[in-house]
Amino acid sequence: MSDSNSTANPAPLGLLGFGMTTILLNFHNAGFFPVNSMILGMGIFVGGLAQVFAGVYEWKQGNTFGTAAFSLYGFFWLSFVAMVLLPGSGAEAADAFSKGLYLLVWGIFTGCMYIGTLRITKAHQVIFGSLTILFLLLAIGDFTGNHTITRIAGWEGIFCGGSAFYAAIAQILNEIYGKTVLPMGPVKK
Repeated sequence: MSDSNSTANPAPLGLLGFGMTTILLNFHNAGFFPVNSMILGMGIFVGGLAQVFAGVYEWKQGNTFGTAAFSLYGFFWLSFVAMVLLPGSGAEAADAFSKGLYLLVWGIFTGCMYIGTLRITKAHQVIFGSLTILFLLLAIGDFTGNHTITRIAGWEGIFCGGSAFYAAIAQILNEIYGKTVLPMGPVKK
């Protein structure tokens, strides 16, 4: 537990926001149900706002990686929801090619962030490595119109979200117990 003079670790908040929302959206991508208000609500409040808050708190702690990751992925979720909802307000819906470009840009950004995880824990490497693959598979699915690729991406996305969920719970439990309850892999120096 934190003493009264320290700030809590914001990473579990951001990782849970990312992980839970990613799992639920990828149940959709895997073909279990259409995009619905549950996914959009999670995207706004849990994937979006919770991660942006975590990014702000990472900034206050001087963690550039955490600031960029949580803030930008929080805004990813908000932009994703906007992309789904804005056509209802008269904006033209994004076509498959533009959605593919959107996902490709996020995949490139995530691949760059993955390089940063090589100096962090194995858990972070799994999260960012699997997220890079997820974005690229989803982009390929949109570019080609191949729904099988999107379904495969859905299963891969469930794994990715689950890995973020694991890392969040590991950080929470390891802090509470003052020892490694759930390993995250060594930190590279």
